[in-house]
Amino acid sequence: MRIQIDARLDYNFLQPADVLLALKARPLADQTIVSDSLDIQGDADLGFLVDADEADTRCWMAAAGPVSIHYTATVDVSRGPVQLAGKYVPPRAQLPADVITYLMPSHYCCGADVEAFARNELSDVQGGDQVLKMADWILNNFEYVPGASNADTTAADTFASRQGVCRDYAHVLISFCRAVGIPARMVSAYAPGLNPPDFHAIVDVWLDGQWHLVDPTGMAPTEKLVRIICGRDAADISFMTIFGEAELLFQSVSAVDATENTFAA
Repeated sequence: MRIQIDARLDYNFLQPADVLLALKARPLADQTIVSDSLDIQGDADLGFLVDADEADTRCWMAAAGPVSIHYTATVDVSRGPVQLAGKYVPPRAQLPADVITYLMPSHYCCGADVEAFARNELSDVQGGDQVLKMADWILNNFEYVPGASNADTTAADTFASRQGVCRDYAHVLISFCRAVGIPARMVSAYAPGLNPPDFHAIVDVWLDGQWHLVDPTGMAPTEKLVRIICGRDAADISFMTIFGEAELLFQSVSAVDATENTFAA
């Protein structure tokens, strides 16, 4: 299917700042970048990452004052619906080197109570079936509440409050998975079908020798998601990491399934 993306971000940088942008869709086996464009207006200069591989589409921006960022893309996604049931967890010693990191606790994905709950209450099934049970438990026991969390909220905080947004749901599922030995990482994506429109945070789990997407909010079909970047938790996948001060003036994110000719984001 073909996804049309349009993201606009207007910020005012109160002083000169370095900014790490993660807006561009990644070229991957299941998503082909047909075309894309990143346009910057204002006092800003774009620069590429040093020694980055072709799948790392982040870039640096040196900015000051009012800056307008506009990203558009056409992406063909060939990923079918994710089927997790019956998939197995590889032995730890057989994990690829770059997957081992995602077994470990990280800044936002930790907490003794979260991990103990996963091991004690969600371990009567294994592998993909266990991930499905964890995601279902989160969906059935959490309330999606915009504004219920902030940049400091961890998986432990969300587990205690039972409310949050997509980043919080993802942090808890990642923590559950890592607690029982399933590598899990966080993914930012453009998500047709998401309401209200925004960047979306979901989860990748390593089963049967490859990564599989899971959306614990149930708000967006994974077969339509366009991946942007992945990492240990929210600290690694922010669409904009600002080393300085800035104020938001305007922001919009649109992702349209052009094959259905309907609007969603």
